[in-house]
Amino acid sequence: MKTKISNPAFAGRRAQHGFTMVELMIALLIGLFLTAGVLTLVGAMKRTSTAQTGLSQLQDNERIAMSLLTDIIQSAGYYPNPVANTPSTFFVVTAVAPIFAAGQVITGTGTYSAAAPGDTISVRYTTAGNVAPAGNDGVMDCTGNTRTVQTTFTNTFSIDANGNLQCVLVVGAVTTTVQLVNGVTNLQIYYGVQSNPNVNNNSVDTYLDAAAVTAGNYWNKVLSVKVTLSFVHPLAGQPGQPPVGTTIPFTRVITLMNKTGVDS
Repeated sequence: MKTKISNPAFAGRRAQHGFTMVELMIALLIGLFLTAGVLTLVGAMKRTSTAQTGLSQLQDNERIAMSLLTDIIQSAGYYPNPVANTPSTFFVVTAVAPIFAAGQVITGTGTYSAAAPGDTISVRYTTAGNVAPAGNDGVMDCTGNTRTVQTTFTNTFSIDANGNLQCVLVVGAVTTTVQLVNGVTNLQIYYGVQSNPNVNNNSVDTYLDAAAVTAGNYWNKVLSVKVTLSFVHPLAGQPGQPPVGTTIPFTRVITLMNKTGVDS
């Protein structure tokens, strides 16, 4: 009987084999699906993070803008030591914009329905600085600064060409312009006035825009201010969101302390 002798080298070559072309293509296709899934997930997470950041920034801007406006507008007409002084002592006639009559502490321009950037509002008040008896009253201007000496502030709010809520601060002959909050497209203002000359109970009976208040000579009868700020929608233009150019309005009614008392 003949014995079959195997070639060890040939047998080793037969035992070695790799993936077929079909197997490689299947593996590649599975890898592509997995990669696409991961990329889709990363994109969704990025969009969610961007949306959350935009909404958080919007809320911060709304809070900061309205807090600044509230603090300044509420202070309109404040002055130290009312026992010894009168409004006309500090709030004199002005011949350049913003125009004030003697004793007048608030004024504005614009009509509520006007196109963006909308209206302006100007308020005046006086800090005692360190002067007794009302020294260190902590009254700030629209830049957030206080004074160590008695100072009268004129603060004018408006929206600039770049979409910033800005304040123009006038102290004596010095004018300072500061950008406060960005992403604001429009400022609309109604003034709550007591228009009935036969009533004097500090109650608002109508809301008018600046043009109507000027026409009716009601500036010294303004008791409150209704402010509406329109902010850029942070998600506008994204899939499933409002179109580009959409804004979000934010409204607050602010009372004047010298007319209605402290409003906390």
